Amino acid sequence: MGKETPQLIIPENLKPKDLRFGSGPSKIRATQIAALAAANPSYLGTSHRQKTVRDVVKSLRQGLASLFNLPTDYEVVIGNGGTTAFWDAAIFNLINENAQFLSFGEFSNKFAQAASAAPFLKQVDIIKSEPGDAPDYVPNSIFDAYASAHNETSTGVMKEVKRPSDSALHLIDATSAAGGAMVDPKEFDVYYFGPQKSFGSDGGLFVALMSPLAIERIAQIKASKRWIPPFLDLSIALENSRLQQTYNTPALATIHMFENQVSWFNQQGGLSWSSNRSKESSDHIYTWAENSGFAKPFVNKKELRSTVVTTIDFIDSISGDDISAILRANSIVDTDAYRKLGKNQIRIGVFPSVELSDVQALTNCIDWIVEHL
Repeated sequence: MGKETPQLIIPENLKPKDLRFGSGPSKIRATQIAALAAANPSYLGTSHRQKTVRDVVKSLRQGLASLFNLPTDYEVVIGNGGTTAFWDAAIFNLINENAQFLSFGEFSNKFAQAASAAPFLKQVDIIKSEPGDAPDYVPNSIFDAYASAHNETSTGVMKEVKRPSDSALHLIDATSAAGGAMVDPKEFDVYYFGPQKSFGSDGGLFVALMSPLAIERIAQIKASKRWIPPFLDLSIALENSRLQQTYNTPALATIHMFENQVSWFNQQGGLSWSSNRSKESSDHIYTWAENSGFAKPFVNKKELRSTVVTTIDFIDSISGDDISAILRANSIVDTDAYRKLGKNQIRIGVFPSVELSDVQALTNCIDWIVEHL
């Protein structure tokens, strides 16, 4: 906490029961951890190529296919490295020559810039918008792939997934959206994400929900003899996924907690249930901010406001950094604004594991802090 940040002690009766509001890594439910502990000693510390682990991977892949209501010819591909590694894998395996990217925050821009640097691609078109907004595609027959984020974690902007072309691949970074927002599989060819957001697990693993067109593209590029590092070769990831395993050793705890969360979602009602959990919490925060007199949603267009990562601006006389620092001093963690955005705001992750009652308690705590500043 900074030297001039007030030392305030929030009354215990105001605090949320669970004190985690991170935008990733996010809250892990106690039930997930208990299930992992119960799986020992036959799961942790065992070979990922044996039945004990492969059965969990199989359940995870089947659960994701059910959760996202995937057509029968779509496949669930898993691999190590997380979304950052998948950006590079997508550049090698899914873009033939020309692609168009939407850039509206730190993470969507990283993928676009990585593609721009690839020496074997011919034309990479990047359409940018200011933070807090989102651009639209400008379709052109030259492009064989289009890429966007579903939810921009850095800014709290969520853009509806709509296919810009029937012939080109549509690649969607769903890292912070998947599980907390509705999506139609017919609108994407690759919907990829990590488990450290809505799925309440650790990072380092990627999942890619792939259409037949995407799987065909992987085979075509492989046949073209383009050099691809084995770690980033999606044909290898696909082959191993069909065997219910990853190419190289994964974090077994990550997979187990991931599978437990997916099963929980499906048991409760699927994607409509989990996404509505997040929407109820985000709706509360946006309404609270608009009625507060000292805060407002950072994203002006209601249709672009994220249901999973809410960004809230404060008036100049109130420091968002101070709010987050006081909350952290009271053990309420990870409400800090995205470091590179440089706005006077807080950022609150409201993934499906986060209880609405805890979100309501959080806004009560912020009201109390502002009253006592």
